[in-house]
Amino acid sequence: MPVSAQNMERWLRIILRVDMDAPRLTLREYLEDIPKQESLSDLPSGTRVLVRGDVDAKPGPKIGEGDIRLRSMKETLEFGRARGWVQIIFGHIGRKPEGSLNKVAARLGEIVGCPVPLISDWLDPQTNSVLPAAAEEIQKAAPGSIIMLENTRKYEIERVLWDAQADDIPKLAPALATLANDVAEKIAKVYVHEAFSAGSLDSSSVVIPAAMDRVALGKYAEGEFCGPLLQCLDAQMVIFSGVKIDKLDDLEAMIDRGRIRYLITAGSLAMALKKAAAEIDGKDFCIGVAEDPGHAEKPYYIPRERVVQARSMFIDGRAKGIQFVLPIDFVLQDGRESDTIGPADQQLDIGPKTRKLFEDTVTKFIEEHRSDAASAVVFHNGVFGLFEDPRFEEGTRHFMGQLKRMKDAGMKVFVGGGEGGTALEKYGQPDWVTHNFTAGGTVLNALGSAPVPYLVALRLAARGW
Repeated sequence: MPVSAQNMERWLRIILRVDMDAPRLTLREYLEDIPKQESLSDLPSGTRVLVRGDVDAKPGPKIGEGDIRLRSMKETLEFGRARGWVQIIFGHIGRKPEGSLNKVAARLGEIVGCPVPLISDWLDPQTNSVLPAAAEEIQKAAPGSIIMLENTRKYEIERVLWDAQADDIPKLAPALATLANDVAEKIAKVYVHEAFSAGSLDSSSVVIPAAMDRVALGKYAEGEFCGPLLQCLDAQMVIFSGVKIDKLDDLEAMIDRGRIRYLITAGSLAMALKKAAAEIDGKDFCIGVAEDPGHAEKPYYIPRERVVQARSMFIDGRAKGIQFVLPIDFVLQDGRESDTIGPADQQLDIGPKTRKLFEDTVTKFIEEHRSDAASAVVFHNGVFGLFEDPRFEEGTRHFMGQLKRMKDAGMKVFVGGGEGGTALEKYGQPDWVTHNFTAGGTVLNALGSAPVPYLVALRLAARGW
């Protein structure tokens, strides 16, 4: 159904979370309201279906190398092919506009066993309308065909919401309404989201569903959300780390649920909590250059308001019975192991005492759940230091073995993708954990403080907003 510029303004206010009257829902509530691909079984052969694909991949020489996201789409695409749909896949590769999906289209063809032609130019960047030649090629496609559109991020309209604020909405709405309406008219009116990792505010994910007649969540995305992710909401042990201090917001939301019993932290998150804990006890703890305003532009900088936030989280968490397990020694920038951090120092890994503390905490957790291990859930996100450098990898490497211990004890152990998933691949084996997600950002959104943007869009579209 065509979308007016006025309606698009309303849509964007909800997507950008500036509409204070919009409902604040749980992950489970979003999933209950979003149709799944099975709901589209009545669509006849020849129906054009737009698939937001997880195409941000770098295929290696053969199937199985660098193409896990493409392989995750196979069941969804086979479902459509079996029904004779014409499936048009679109999505991004990397952040740079010049990236191309030519190798991705070729590899996807190998995976699904049919040609997947790539339409290189499909949108007029001046008018944000679908080019006639692209529309004609799609119209001529035979039932069961799969077509791929070139990197959506080559077009500016795909990226306009990344840094958009409330004041930008009125000027963006007309162009975005044009995009959504033209895609619906000339490409497809049915939309399947099968890009589990596409958690950014890309127009393809959060705007185009507004003009669709029907929407659905793809089979892989459904499996990830409705299986492992819902289980992670009930994690009793959470291991949370990383250099990005804004992850503190996600951790705060997880603490608020009141399910966590043990919280192991490292990195910038631990530095904020470490300083906050000291202040609660009437003391101080220096976190080095991480609190020096001269380093305010660095990713590891922790502004004062984050320490205040951590203090509130610590008090709330203790009241809920959470045991905070914080580092007690560190590996500093020059390789020194130290129980303290000087004003000019930066911690880049946990030290041997902390490795032992974390291992003992895991032992305690295993013992406490000896009789009900199958019901115990562990969620791990991030790495403990600058693990890319061999001087600062030991904390992260050592803890991969602790994940295996908990899995071997019968517990459900989930790794939230991203750097944690990379560390598991580097230091462990896939079967050391129950499940390793392929999309760190989406997982944190789902478990954290803000909803996954494309779930918001799918729910709005499904309910006729």
